[in-house]
Amino acid sequence: MHYPFAKRALETGKHVVVEKPFTNSVEQADELIALAKEKKLILAPYHNLRFNSDYRTVEKIIQSGRLGRIVNLESRFDRFRNYLRPNAWREENLAGSGIFYDLGPHLIDQTLQLFGKPNAIFVDLAVQRDHAKTIDNFDCILYYDNLRVSLKGSMLAKEPTPRYRIFGINGNFVKYGIDPQEALLREGKFPDEDPNWGKEDPSLYGKLNIMEEGKDIEEIIPSEIGSYPDFYQNVADTILGKADLIASAEQARDVIKIIELSYKSQLERRVIPVESQLIAY
Repeated sequence: MHYPFAKRALETGKHVVVEKPFTNSVEQADELIALAKEKKLILAPYHNLRFNSDYRTVEKIIQSGRLGRIVNLESRFDRFRNYLRPNAWREENLAGSGIFYDLGPHLIDQTLQLFGKPNAIFVDLAVQRDHAKTIDNFDCILYYDNLRVSLKGSMLAKEPTPRYRIFGINGNFVKYGIDPQEALLREGKFPDEDPNWGKEDPSLYGKLNIMEEGKDIEEIIPSEIGSYPDFYQNVADTILGKADLIASAEQARDVIKIIELSYKSQLERRVIPVESQLIAY
């Protein structure tokens, strides 16, 4: 319903925030982008995981240069549910269903933010659980000149897996656990009521293990503070003409393009070129 609802709202002159996945196809994304420009309206995809504590920490670690040149990054979203949730549309074989459309957009968006356009991708999509009707496991490799990014998700991960693993010339950074904001919202809590909003428990802090100035260094890295309110403040500032969108519709369109190419890779069982098919990076 993201595409038809967003289209109707834009047609009636409303600025729109669209949940991820932005649309089910690039064709739909391009239509919404053109409509928003025609109406001079703000169209903002809710790529909120850019505002997570874990991603902000990874971004800071990479930008610090302490790992040296990055050669591999692994990012995972794993869960354990070996049964099918009753009456859940995501469990049905429908457009936009399955965990690749559900979780893949976040991982792909973060990768594009960190490293820009990949040269090519290879993707394996699978249906693993008994009686499952749609994708419940994915393994997506993005190829850069001197870098490989591996994005994975599973519904059968009983043992906790690292949320991020980064491999650099100087060493590694490993991070378990996820940002606490979604769990707090599900409990009915609000950012303005909690002075510690977005702060991770220290038990989830990541570990940096590097060679620095000839010495082996192991260091626990406190997580950055996550803040979903920053997303909405940016949308408000953009509407008021004070800022540009941090997460743009064009960027979200490119995420959908990667997903479309991923299904092409799965179907043809081959590496698919990417770079020239993106418009925002």
